[in-house]
Amino acid sequence: MDTWVIDTWVIGLILLYVLVFAVIAGYILPSLLYIMIHGSPAVVRELRWEPFIFEDPLGGRIVLWPYLPCIRMPSKMRPREWDGLALISSQDEISSLREEERQEIESPGVHVDSAAVSGTTLGVLVRNLSELDIEGPFIPDPEKIRLLRHAENSRGGMPIYAIEPGIDDTEWANWQSRWADEQVRFGNLLATLRRSRRWSQNRHVAIAKVAQSKLASPDLGAASTECAAWWSEESMSLTDELRNERDSRFSSRIRGALSNLRETEDSNWGEEGPTLLVPVQQANLPFLENSLIACQSVEKLEREQ
Repeated sequence: MDTWVIDTWVIGLILLYVLVFAVIAGYILPSLLYIMIHGSPAVVRELRWEPFIFEDPLGGRIVLWPYLPCIRMPSKMRPREWDGLALISSQDEISSLREEERQEIESPGVHVDSAAVSGTTLGVLVRNLSELDIEGPFIPDPEKIRLLRHAENSRGGMPIYAIEPGIDDTEWANWQSRWADEQVRFGNLLATLRRSRRWSQNRHVAIAKVAQSKLASPDLGAASTECAAWWSEESMSLTDELRNERDSRFSSRIRGALSNLRETEDSNWGEEGPTLLVPVQQANLPFLENSLIACQSVEKLEREQ
């Protein structure tokens, strides 16, 4: 009888060890592997509502304006004075924006409804945003579309620039390939299993990073934390090297867009020069800001045809 009791106790202890190991493997191991391979995941630094203005030493200024994806921003937050628009998108993506807008007019809500049931991170974002008292969610991105249409219809057509290189750019294709390799690494695949828990943690951490503003309602502040959690998920497989390389390329092309804008014929910019507006996802603003400050190169860029 005593031997049976001891054996039962030993078996119970073994099962307890197995359970503890399973918990560690499920909750800690994926994150540990990810950090071992990549270093710390994307961390939201600050969530500001005010734009960053870069005075280009060659003339003119670049306005990095923070916005929230899928949300129509309050009117008083929108920049008013600018001479050209640079979107952090490729020319193909800009064309897709126009097509999605046409589809949205024909079938209102079709893209949001599709995203909500897609099982993707975008689906999580639109579902969470739909619970808040804000102007959104909308797909395509309402601020990108609004600015795009304003540029097209003002002053006979203001210059529009695609900051993300196209698929025919060899250097960019190489970057995309290396990013794809990171996305399918073992550590990244394991990390995706805990998305719901990680999303909640990132959202909680982002609360303290939201800047105070009289123009931002509590629900808009809550939307900021949801968008920051989404941005963290989307950036999860980006190593520091890939992120820095991408942002450096974007910064060089943004300065190239301003250079092209300065050289626009029949334009009298005055001493201050032209202003180039660049809408940037709020969570990514500090990263692109630092990259632009450090940028020494100017990549030649032509306006969208």
